[in-house]
Amino acid sequence: MSALLWLAAAIVLVVAEMFGGELVLLMLAGGAFAAAGVDFVWEAPLWVEGLVFAVVSVLLLVAVRPVAKRHMLTRPAVLMNTEALEGQPAVVTEKVDRHDGRVKIGGDIWSARTMDPAQVIEPGTHVTVVQIDGATAVVWLP
Repeated sequence: MSALLWLAAAIVLVVAEMFGGELVLLMLAGGAFAAAGVDFVWEAPLWVEGLVFAVVSVLLLVAVRPVAKRHMLTRPAVLMNTEALEGQPAVVTEKVDRHDGRVKIGGDIWSARTMDPAQVIEPGTHVTVVQIDGATAVVWLP
């Protein structure tokens, strides 16, 4: 009978974890699942189940939670939006100088200016996008 109580407690802890996200309640739910398993298999006294709950919960909190948190917080470096355009090749469609111009980057036309203020780049020239400044691509002729 207490196995059902441990399972109910574990389910409540898992649901509560969904709202918190710190993985503490999930580790406690693991302890509750272990206590339910001990009761189901051996029909142990309540104090043994409580001890199993405490030991497994502490082990999960100390050993598993830091590793899980580290994996949750580290994401692969995927460049998104304008960050992905830096370093990309482009083709000049309208003359680019230090003030104005147009380039085609991956099928899209962008306003552009040169990185070197003295440089003027003619249409048809292949350039490299150095950075995106607002809605303007700063380009460089290698």
